Amino acid sequence: MDTIDCLLTRRSIRKYTDRPINNSLVKQLLQAAMAAPSSANEQPWQFVVIRDRKTLGEASKIHTFSYMLDQAALAILVCEDPTFEFNAGRGPLDCSASTMSILLAAHALGLGAVWVGIYPVQERMEKTRGLLGIPPHVIPIAFVSLGYADEKPHSEDRFKEERVHYDRWSSGAVC
Repeated sequence: MDTIDCLLTRRSIRKYTDRPINNSLVKQLLQAAMAAPSSANEQPWQFVVIRDRKTLGEASKIHTFSYMLDQAALAILVCEDPTFEFNAGRGPLDCSASTMSILLAAHALGLGAVWVGIYPVQERMEKTRGLLGIPPHVIPIAFVSLGYADEKPHSEDRFKEERVHYDRWSSGAVC
């Protein structure tokens, strides 16, 4: 799969088969995550790989839109660790880039995945910290729920020319 095809055909997958994900694929996903761009190359991320069925079940209750974690083969929690940052405030952006890298790598490797946001909702962050024993200074950003897809959403063209502005902001005019 070429890069543009990967970008344009990736979709959120919330239903999975029972097939496990092997360790070599998990390593590739984490390598992709750690290859993401970051401000000043700080790489302020830490990751928690969750395979335990009970823990995934509890994680699925953290909020309304985390239900698919209960059936996932595994999840990767992307966390910001401010101790790696020199430029405060950029960690959530860096961790978001890392999360997207996991999603794209998963799609390229034939896996289904969905981004489950934790940050910036305080209640979600606290529940996640408590469930996984995350230190107070580390910020849980997002779960990536992973598995082999048991659904195939269609690709759609999401390009909206009216949201593109050239050289300066225009009021809906297409240049």
